[in-house]
Amino acid sequence: MAKPILVVGAGITGLASAVALQRRGFEVDVVEARTDTASGAGISIWPNALAALDEIGLGDAVRGAGGRVAAGALRWHDGTWLRRPARERMIRSLGEPLVVIRRSELTDILAAALRPGTVHYGLAVDDLVATGSGVRVTLSDDSSREAAAVLGADGVASVVARHLNGPLTRRYAGYTAWRGVADYMLDPELSGETLGAGVEVGHVPLGSDHTYWFATQRAPQGQTAPDGELAHLRRVFGSWAEPVPALLAASDPAEVLRNDLYDRAQARCWARGPVVIAGDAAHPMRPHLGQGGCQGLEDAAILAGLADGATDLPDAFARFAALRRPRVNTLVRKSALIGRIVNLRPATLSAVAGRATVLVPEFVLTRQLASIASRSAFTPVR
Repeated sequence: MAKPILVVGAGITGLASAVALQRRGFEVDVVEARTDTASGAGISIWPNALAALDEIGLGDAVRGAGGRVAAGALRWHDGTWLRRPARERMIRSLGEPLVVIRRSELTDILAAALRPGTVHYGLAVDDLVATGSGVRVTLSDDSSREAAAVLGADGVASVVARHLNGPLTRRYAGYTAWRGVADYMLDPELSGETLGAGVEVGHVPLGSDHTYWFATQRAPQGQTAPDGELAHLRRVFGSWAEPVPALLAASDPAEVLRNDLYDRAQARCWARGPVVIAGDAAHPMRPHLGQGGCQGLEDAAILAGLADGATDLPDAFARFAALRRPRVNTLVRKSALIGRIVNLRPATLSAVAGRATVLVPEFVLTRQLASIASRSAFTPVR
């Protein structure tokens, strides 16, 4: 029996890659260190990622499970409009609306598309050794597996990325992010972001009766709010224009997630021999472009297409790294730049920069967004 490709990590990138590879005829096993993989809040699937999901065969399933969003409004915290692009123009530029879906629903759709028994939970990778015929992987239960190849989709702290690159340091970006889902019907015209001096809140419909929201603010590393994260956010944003206070009022305190944001050293090596990394393991990025998970979906579709047409997997992996690095590295830099602008110090500089967006012609921003997130921004392997 042929050795399988071992995918390390059962997040969005790992599951999507496993589905794409199985549908190309490869034997695939997935190992995941966590036993509880429930993931909260939501995720925006932009048209570039929907095109990648179409390539994998799951685009319509994701569209059917999420809410469609075509607006991209930008307002100041007092309700003043900074930018209000026409819905028709957004759809024309991007090719279709984006989809907002709960992360748990997305991973359920991906996992359900795999053959039963593909994913093995509670197993971490302790060591990898390249052999003459593939890779020997030692797991946390002291067992070992022989694989034709290993795909590391195990996130920012990737064991596989460290195998290829050595230590990869992380540096606190200086601010933290909150995410939540409100039991609130958002006016679709307000989909987008509300800005303040050094802070921001994003809000998009999650189906017809819920709203996915996020917020960022500068804060010391490792803090938690003594009386709860939602209480802190209500103090900070309670006087803002609607819908921000209403969203926070309609959120469950137990479901609000807080995560400090980090920049990780770039992985110099994405592929060596029969080992390759993808998604956050290869190119973690700040959340400001909404492209972290979307680029993982692009990775999955392209990697499977290259593997299907290759004479050997190491060659496919090397081509994957060469093809994907330029696009993804550009998005990593752009996302970090937006984060630095939002968090300029003193905060008055951030306010000036935020308000200055009204000076940029709409067609310029639309063209830039299309280059990142339109259906045509994703180029499948043919």
